[in-house]
Amino acid sequence: MKTALPQDISDFAAVATKRLNRLGGPQAALRAETDDSIRDAARAALSEVGAFELDARSSSDDALAAAVLCQAAGATALPYPLVEEILAIDGARLALVNPEAPRIDHGDLPGDWIAADLDGTRYRPQPASRTNAKLGPFLVPAALSAPDGTIPIDDVNLHLVLGSWRILGAMQQSLHIVTEHVRARIQFGKPLADFQAVRFSVADASVAVRGLHELAKYTISRPKDTPAQIRSADALVLRFKAADTARQVLRASHQLLGALGFCDESDVSVLDRHTQPLIRLPLGAEGLALRLIPGVPDGSLQTLFSGPVSA
Repeated sequence: MKTALPQDISDFAAVATKRLNRLGGPQAALRAETDDSIRDAARAALSEVGAFELDARSSSDDALAAAVLCQAAGATALPYPLVEEILAIDGARLALVNPEAPRIDHGDLPGDWIAADLDGTRYRPQPASRTNAKLGPFLVPAALSAPDGTIPIDDVNLHLVLGSWRILGAMQQSLHIVTEHVRARIQFGKPLADFQAVRFSVADASVAVRGLHELAKYTISRPKDTPAQIRSADALVLRFKAADTARQVLRASHQLLGALGFCDESDVSVLDRHTQPLIRLPLGAEGLALRLIPGVPDGSLQTLFSGPVSA
């Protein structure tokens, strides 16, 4: 089965990646923690590639373009809430939150916000100041109003899916960094890549990332007439797979890089810290898995074995 993206989408991805890399990649994201002008430059770069002209809700081509743009943003640890602004409602960025502990990544940026939980319940958030935490340095606590209506559940699904593409980009970049490291690093007279245990670890991470990429392409390409319950389950499955893959890849990356992997001189450290809000919010892998359980008996969670299986 051919799963390659259309040529025009691949070309757009290449242009977007090149433009975002010009900002400086993860090291620019590191500087953005203390220099807000870099976040302004990130938004300008996104505007140059037409990010905010994409109609990801109604156009399948624009949804694919938004997905590969999020992938590029993840690989460069772009310090800007791209998904939230692509899915803005009446000019207000859309953030997915856990009402029990509401936090918004980049919530300190000027402009209006709308918050919603995974059921589509809408809130008016009041972001506080940044806490300068190491994990999620742009994460902002928020106070939520009483429920204020709902947003379309398709917006929730697309938010989860595009966020998963951003996680995918970060994990692909992390894996690339580690692969180059084990090829170049000499230990006991030979490259780390020559040790069987290292090869197995990198291979396992590679298979996980490749599987996430294929699932991401499948999910973003699902027909619009797919029943709503199934689309919601698809989005949850993808985000669960993204969070689980991130945990595996980052663990392997830190193990293979050693102490360097926890220093901000290494791009893996920056990618890890800046991707944590996506991995953990609005729910972590365990919470997403619990939300998927009811979909098993009612048939909304489709798998290879959902239909009748002949003996």
